This record gives sequence, structure tokens and C-alpha cells, in this order.
Amino acid sequence: MIQDILPKHFDNQYKRQVPQAGDYVLLFEGTCVLAKQEAEELVCPTYEMLAGDFQYIYLFSVDEEKYFLAMEKCEVQRGVFAGEMADADVHQEYVSVIEGFEFIGVNTFRMSKPKDRAFAVITAYHLYGWYRDNKRCGRCGDKLVHDDKERMLRCPVCKNMVYPKISPAVIVGVTNGSKLLLTKYAGRTYKNYALIAGFTEIGETLEQTVEREVMEEVGLKVKNIRYYKSQPWALSGSLLAGFYCELDGDDTIRLQEEELSVGEWVEAEDIDPEDDGISLTREMIVNFRNNVVG
Repeated sequence: MIQDILPKHFDNQYKRQVPQAGDYVLLFEGTCVLAKQEAEELVCPTYEMLAGDFQYIYLFSVDEEKYFLAMEKCEVQRGVFAGEMADADVHQEYVSVIEGFEFIGVNTFRMSKPKDRAFAVITAYHLYGWYRDNKRCGRCGDKLVHDDKERMLRCPVCKNMVYPKISPAVIVGVTNGSKLLLTKYAGRTYKNYALIAGFTEIGETLEQTVEREVMEEVGLKVKNIRYYKSQPWALSGSLLAGFYCELDGDDTIRLQEEELSVGEWVEAEDIDPEDDGISLTREMIVNFRNNVVG
């Protein structure tokens, strides 16, 4: 999956640092990042390339490579944090500030190499959305300031502490003997097969989320819910928990058309996708096929 970058090490511990020549700086506009593609390689600008009045925030490191977020000072960030709607196109509506670089939809991470840089870019995008959307205290309205010791924004007036937003969500592989329930989203740029998915609501367990989302999206009851694996998914600012479960009763699919355009039972031997090394969804689909057929 996208976070599996060994032998390289991802260090997300916050440090109070300033960028130096050679450090990567990531500048976002809406759902785009300033970068360029050289063949399949995703190239990010370094500190000495970027001129202008920017605020730099240390993000994390991958081995010895440091990444910083660049945000324009005195400018309201008006982009939409709609990650799952992002595409990988070049967006000419945003003006590049570095010759040879362009604003590319962040969804380019799915096809880019090296994998550790693609993971860095999409993780930085998650943090960008959080920093952009938390300029003032939600309790008293005063301006938030950056903490010196941890990745946290604090209010100097009412002492409110604001940490990065991570939303729990589930990915669900619903099985029916040798068949797996595959779906396609409605109204999204991602057109490949997917699994049932959804965010956990207040007061719910993850298992209850599985039952509710399956019922809401395809009208099916399930049983024998079992956890498989988790994945950070920065496009939606979520932590995904993957579950398999079995159909309980009638297999008639009643599609929630606002969310899904396709829902169908597919025999394991008819499942085509290969593991892309990126998403928990794809790994779970391929895992089901291989385990049933093998």
C-alpha cells in the first residue's frame, strides 16, 4: 500500500525547523500540488527554487529528506479540500511560481514514483488541509498559534488545543460464497471498482459502521464481521479500517444511487484487477480473489 515504503523510514515527529537548500517544499492550491512529472517520477521543488513571501512549516522526513509546507502569507486559502474528487490533470487556472513546474492534481500520487515521494506528497496534502482550515479558535474565535513542541495549534486566549483531524472510516469486503460485492462510485473521478466504504458516526463502533454502511449503500445484511488491516488515506483525511464480512440472507442489491453507480456480485475467478501497491481497497479485492481461487 502507499504507506509501505520500507526500507525507507517515515518520521512524522514534529520538529521546530526552518528549511535549508535541498529540502523539499510543497505548495498546494485547491487539490493541486506544484510539481512536475519526468517520465513516471514525481519531482518536487526544493527550498532554493521557491521565491516569494511564504510561511514554511516543517512536515516530516523520509530518511534524510525533509519536507516543508509552503503557504503564502497574508492570503486566504480558498481551495476546496475535496480529496476524493481530485484528479491528476495539470490545472492551468493556477499560476506556477517556478519555471518548469505546474500545478498537478494530487491524485497523481497513484501513478507516481518513487513511492516514498508520492506518499510524502499525499500526506502533506492532508496536513495542508488541516492548517488551511484552522486559522482561528473554534471556541473563542481568537487567532491560533503554532505550538513549539508538538504538531498542535493552540489558542493563546482560552487555551484550546487543536490537533490534526483524522476521521475513522471503514472499507468493507462483503462476500457471498465465492462472490465478492464490487461497486463503483457515482460522480467521482475514480472510475475503477471499489468496495463499500464510509465514515464512522458519533457513538458507533467500527463494526456497527460496517453494518450501517452496507445496509445504506446496497440494502444488505451482513454477519461474521472480521478485521483485516488499516491504512492512512490522506485524500479524505481518514484512517481506513478494512473488514471482510459475509452476506446474511437475501442477496438482492438495492443500490443507493446518490453514492454508487454500480453494485454487483462478482465471482472470484472473474476479478481482473491486480494489486496496485497503493490502496487497501485494491489489496482486499485481490486478496479475496487469490484466497478463494487458490
